[in-house]
Amino acid sequence: MNPDLTLPPVAAPYQLPFHYGALHNIGLDYLVDPEPVREVLAKRHPDLTAADFDGRACVTLNYQLYFAQYPGGAGVTQEIEYSVIAYPTAAADRLARLSYQQFAHGYDQTKLLGIARLHVLCDNALAIDAGTRLYGEPKYPAWFEATMPSLNGPAAEAWSVSCKDAAFAEDGGIERRERTLFSFAVDLAGLPRVPVNNTPITGYGTDAAGRSLAGPMNVYQPYQYHALADLAADPVRLTVHDETSPVGTELTALVGTAPAVGAWTYQSPPVAAHNHPYYLVSHRPGTAG
Repeated sequence: MNPDLTLPPVAAPYQLPFHYGALHNIGLDYLVDPEPVREVLAKRHPDLTAADFDGRACVTLNYQLYFAQYPGGAGVTQEIEYSVIAYPTAAADRLARLSYQQFAHGYDQTKLLGIARLHVLCDNALAIDAGTRLYGEPKYPAWFEATMPSLNGPAAEAWSVSCKDAAFAEDGGIERRERTLFSFAVDLAGLPRVPVNNTPITGYGTDAAGRSLAGPMNVYQPYQYHALADLAADPVRLTVHDETSPVGTELTALVGTAPAVGAWTYQSPPVAAHNHPYYLVSHRPGTAG
């Protein structure tokens, strides 16, 4: 058997697939100058080529809040993937030529167009270990302050996420620091949206031995896609607070002041609701009613 065709091992104590109990997710896409993107990709993922959308490369930010249930308990994790839309260079002849809008609407059914992760910032030490060892993700500590639309709050379509610096703590957890690395705010109220079938999303990584990995992620309901390129006012505000950090340096170099061209959102539907209480009429002696 060709050893290149074997599956990567699943590092203990993990098992795959990893099942999400709930997922709340927003992604932002930017069409940018392709040359700096190609240079970064060649260093970080040499087996991949940046997708070409009418002469532009696509950089994407993907914030996730997710819940997972385990035999002995549960965990809640937040993370941001900062990635380039790319494909395996060796599979270039299998790809159709797509515009960005066609890609955003899920036209690539080969699923070769995926996210080549440059930085994955995460607030859960176990998730960092799993992502690094299983998928070759460049994953490291951060923490987040986030607000998002919720059925448990006032009606809104606004998302706001601040990504803050962190480090591994001596106890194996995450030690929070006050320095903000970058943030974004998005108000999608009143903007047109369409459901899109754009999963499985293929995530690309490179492991410690330099081997390229591809791991698909299924989401079982459509995403909501918002086209932003032709709006009179940009509803997205991306701010790099620390240009000296690794992710801040690359956000500045690759995205800069480019406007977002698309946003895509997913929020898990509720599975139960605890309803408003009501008063019981009492017939006890000496009570009204």
